[in-house]
Amino acid sequence: METATVFRSSFSVCNRPTKAASLGGSDFTRVGSQLRMSPSGIKLYRSISHVRLSNRKVSFGSKKSTAIRASVSPSESGGSAAPIAPLQLESPIGQFLTQILTSHPHLVPAAVDQQLEQLNTDRDAEQQKEEPSPAGTDIVLYRRIAEVKANERKKTLEEILYALVVQKFMDANVSLVPAISPSSSEPSGRVDTWPSQDDKLEGLHSPEANEMIQNHLTLILGNRLGDNSSVAQISKLRVGQVYAASIMYGYFLRRVDQRFQLEKTMKVLPQGVDDEDNSIQQVAGEDIRSVDKSDTSFRSPTQSHPELSSWSAGGVSPGGFGQGIKPTRLRNYVMSFDGETLQRYATIRSREAIGMIEKHTEALFGRPEIVITPQGTVDSSKDELIKISFGGLKRLVLEAVTFGSFLWDVESYVDSRYHFVAN
Repeated sequence: METATVFRSSFSVCNRPTKAASLGGSDFTRVGSQLRMSPSGIKLYRSISHVRLSNRKVSFGSKKSTAIRASVSPSESGGSAAPIAPLQLESPIGQFLTQILTSHPHLVPAAVDQQLEQLNTDRDAEQQKEEPSPAGTDIVLYRRIAEVKANERKKTLEEILYALVVQKFMDANVSLVPAISPSSSEPSGRVDTWPSQDDKLEGLHSPEANEMIQNHLTLILGNRLGDNSSVAQISKLRVGQVYAASIMYGYFLRRVDQRFQLEKTMKVLPQGVDDEDNSIQQVAGEDIRSVDKSDTSFRSPTQSHPELSSWSAGGVSPGGFGQGIKPTRLRNYVMSFDGETLQRYATIRSREAIGMIEKHTEALFGRPEIVITPQGTVDSSKDELIKISFGGLKRLVLEAVTFGSFLWDVESYVDSRYHFVAN
């Protein structure tokens, strides 16, 4: 695969009269199964200026449980505080967790534990019910009710995962980027009016993971990595694809880094992993297929990221990984995986996590209007263009990678209390 095949195709530098920079095609898909932009509607958080906590009975659906409830009085809810995350949670439990996040985020894990306990109780009760006999007239209705309840549980779990991810960002004192839209206060029309928090985001990863993240940024931004001030005009759809793929890359990275750190502590790392000068091309073969950069449609599972593509295929392109892509200890460690292990680690485990990535990305970038031409390619003429600095792009990618890392953590946490991840 040629240098920087990730992002270099659809923007031009706005504050310099130089030739339009070329940052490659878009090779981003879901890791494990195809990612698409969800068609569901998007809303923002309703502002909550102050929330009181009290112990009382709180009802969700037809079940009642004693829980910590965040209550809002009419006189206290009229503030104009900015939303804490782009996605509004809509289920009763999601709204409940939103109130706690706004006022007392440190109580979110305890509230989540209570709700997961209730979900376990509800699921056990449903499993004990006997399904009507095939001859009965109620079997269709019974199965429809079961399907509706399963969808409700899935949505609830998605929103629990989201609330826990947001809470981890709040614990790290990092604010999530708000929904992307041109700012009326910015004369140039730039969308990146958010503060730079790169140092905080990089500090949330191990040194080995940060080396991999720098390679990821180099693949995306190329020689613009150190240029934070130049402004580019970029397809909003492309930026959304990069963001979603970076979430999945962060998920994969946290997963392999946990294993790496454990084996490093136990001193059982594979031979050669500590060799910083180990050649990537010696570890891998030479048989990866080239990627058609003109195709902007979503890719197959093994082509979600140029690095994952090369690992899965067992090789690199004849041109190598390009200037600035360096061998690292963690990269060499991943190279030691067999194909089956790599595919397993590069797969998002639950439908709930996949759905949450889709909804968060759509809440951040909006629902894209994708038109397929008769030739089967994506018509880019309807792409919305946004103005954003390269520093803003870096901030988005760092946030997305961290989001994916947190997603792996909270998915594991929730699954330890409510088993929902497929084997």
